[in-house]
This record gives sequence, C-alpha cells and structure tokens, in this order.
Amino acid sequence: MPELPEVEVVRRGLERGVVGRVIDGVEVYHPRAVRRHAAGPDDFAAALLGRTVTTASRRGKYLWLGLSPQGAEAAGLEAVGAAAAGAGAAGAGESLLGHLGMSGQLLVVPPDSPDQVHLRVRFRFGDGGRELRFVDQRTFGGLAVVSGADLPASIAHIAPDPLAADFDVEHFVDALRRRRTGLKRALLDQTLISGVGNIYADEALWAARLHYARPTETVSRAEAHRLLEAARTVMTAALAAGGTSFDRLYVSTEGVSGLFERSLEVYGREGEQCSRCAAPIRREAFMNRSSYTCPVCQPRPRRARW
Repeated sequence: MPELPEVEVVRRGLERGVVGRVIDGVEVYHPRAVRRHAAGPDDFAAALLGRTVTTASRRGKYLWLGLSPQGAEAAGLEAVGAAAAGAGAAGAGESLLGHLGMSGQLLVVPPDSPDQVHLRVRFRFGDGGRELRFVDQRTFGGLAVVSGADLPASIAHIAPDPLAADFDVEHFVDALRRRRTGLKRALLDQTLISGVGNIYADEALWAARLHYARPTETVSRAEAHRLLEAARTVMTAALAAGGTSFDRLYVSTEGVSGLFERSLEVYGREGEQCSRCAAPIRREAFMNRSSYTCPVCQPRPRRARW
C-alpha cells in the first residue's frame, strides 16, 4: 500500500495537474470505486460537475481536492481557486476525498491516451486538456465527495504525519510512551502518527537501532526522538526519489515509478547483509505482513509486545 512519500508524490502531481481547473464531466465505470459516497455514482458525478478544483491536500495516506461552491460560475472561481491554492487552504465547503488502497492510481493524462485496463473513474475538464483518471486493479481504494475542504470531517481523527508543519513532537513522544503495545504496532497506528506503513516503519526502526517488538512503555524519550528523526529522514529521502515501487501498482500522476527501492536497508532484503554490521537481514511474520530487522543492530527485547 502506498505510504506517505508515495501519496505526497501523487498530491504534488495533482497540484500541478488539476488545481485551478473546472470539472466538466465525470464517468464512473465501477460503483465500488465510489462506494464511500453513500448517495451512489450518479450523485457523485452530479456533485462534481461545474466545480473548480481549488487545492490538493494530504493527511497521512489520504488525499483530497478542495472544491469551489456548487453552482458558482466557473470563470470567476478559477481566480479564486488559484488564490486559495497559493494560500494553502480551501476554506469551508466540500472536497473530493480519495484513498489509493493497495493498487489505486490517480493519473493525469492526455484525453486521447488509451483507457487503462482497470480504469474506474474519469474526470474531464472544461479546458479540454489532460484528464484525471482513477485506476484501481484491486478496487480497495475509493473516492467520495465529503464535507470539509481544509480537513474533511471523515478523516479528522487521523493524526498529522511526521513531515507536517503541525506535527507536535512532544505530544507524539508522550503518547508513544504511554502506550502498552509493540513499537512497530504503534508506528502503524494512524491515530498516533499518520503516513507510516510497513516499509517505512521497518526502515525507521533499523535506522534508530530499535526492534519492532520493543514495548513502547520501555522506550526512553531520547529513543523516541531518535525514532521520529529516523522516520523523517527516511521518508524525506524516499520522497526525493519519487517513493518506493515494487511493481507498477504505485506510480506518480504521470505514470512514473519511484526509485527508493534501491535505497532500502532492510525491507525486502531477507538474507542479504546489513550495511552496518554485515549480519544477514531477518524476516518474521507480523500482523499478516512481514517485518525485516538486523539481528545484531536491532536485538530482540527480552520482553516483547506484538
């Protein structure tokens, strides 16, 4: 599943490709793609027609496009949309909320380009330029028109991510140390810290020399700060490389794969040598997934929490 760096790459592509443009047509090809829009596909399409995309925002693994008020004249709102984009906020109202799930893609492509095999929703714009297409092989992702443009109400419970300007470091450290769980399970809790998934949790834990089963209540403040800094460092590097692509299911809005896979230290490297100590990387089952650690750099705690 795409994590913070991959979703942020997509957000930036949406900001370049669709902000300031007027939605002129919406075609839903698979109802599951808009299942979170309770009123159904027809209402989903009608709710978007004639509206200007004002902003492209993200919290954790969720994306949303701020929308101009319904029924307003598009010509006057294009300038409003551009100004709102520059200010970084869309104000109150509605937004098009999206989650990519396991295989979702938001592509900004020429209107005459061939339809993708798993095309679920198409958005056309009044300027006749590039289309926005939602492609999803496994249909675990989805789109919906929801209330709120600054932060949709339906995702207000999700914590800020470690790269966000409003991330409260000391609140995170205190909350982490109050938990009674394993360290990796805490990192994957999107109400504590958002955007961190299996790949970057393993990479951050390796960088911080902490084992994923370390009980959170035994983590010192210095260790918690070290882990947070490791997460920020690894995700910033991943963002610069366009994210991590193990297959063609994750791509940018232009269809480009990320290159951070080449820089991973432990994830997916079972049996390979640790770059710090040369010990073979170990893989273990964790929450129906896998965890990768260095047995020397990340010794297993005597008392473990999973």
